[in-house]
Amino acid sequence: MKIGPASVTSGVSQRMIRHYEKIGLVPLPPRRDSGYRDYSDADVHRLRFIANARDLGFPIEEIRTLLGLWSDDARSSADVKRLATARADELGRKSAALEAMRRSLLDLASRCQGNDRPGCPIIDDLAGEAPSR
Repeated sequence: MKIGPASVTSGVSQRMIRHYEKIGLVPLPPRRDSGYRDYSDADVHRLRFIANARDLGFPIEEIRTLLGLWSDDARSSADVKRLATARADELGRKSAALEAMRRSLLDLASRCQGNDRPGCPIIDDLAGEAPSR
């Protein structure tokens, strides 16, 4: 199939398909006599795998590793589990950092009068200044 149908079927944009080809995450498909790329069902399956891994927060290099494990019938599931738990731990750290940022913003917003006056603890905090009086 051409890139358009491959994009729709896989849920990966044409731009990202070309990017994945460029960085070697997806092999370049053969071209038809017309010059169009000719994607197979296996190519679309690989694109879906990549999209699912991206949705779970895996960076490109880890996706490259996962693709290698996926195609290795002699793989150890422990290797896959190790990657998944490391990614989950990283997401946990990021989630905690985001929650701390959220709490800080809510605290600053609660101290802001939100009126027509210029004094604002949010601006003061961003500027590193002492709170306005």
